[in-house]
Amino acid sequence: MRITKNHVVAIDYKLTDDQEQVLDTSEGSEPLWYLHGAEGIIPGLEQQLDGKQLGDHLEVAITPEDGYGKRDDSLRQTVPRDQFDDNEELKLGMQFRVDSGNEPLIVTIVEITDDTVIVDGNHPLAGMNLNFDVTVREIREATPEELDHGHVHGPGGHSH
Repeated sequence: MRITKNHVVAIDYKLTDDQEQVLDTSEGSEPLWYLHGAEGIIPGLEQQLDGKQLGDHLEVAITPEDGYGKRDDSLRQTVPRDQFDDNEELKLGMQFRVDSGNEPLIVTIVEITDDTVIVDGNHPLAGMNLNFDVTVREIREATPEELDHGHVHGPGGHSH
């Protein structure tokens, strides 16, 4: 069976940056499961996996355009500290969902001073080349419910 749209796929992977620093890996845990064609993984990796079969191993470099996008400096903003709840302890790396006008945006606190908080709406891996070492572990047909919901259910996915 080959990976095509509407197949559930499990992959083992290691993700590194251009300095070969490991950013993420499935080593020591379960494979990553996703529904092929449902935008559950970055576009560049999904394109590279299209047509692969069980046991295939690939090493691919994904540019920012096919990964998490280029950095957008307009998504980094300084917010007055008094805009946050006084009872909430702010920490670097905390994330919040904010209304950006079009769709909700996840922002991350990247700097805190006595008077301001700097938040960044870019994905932490935006602007980076992403290097994947991937092995295809499982491929199966998606269930009608998975297709309807747009994600994997059961082992490797979630159940409702």
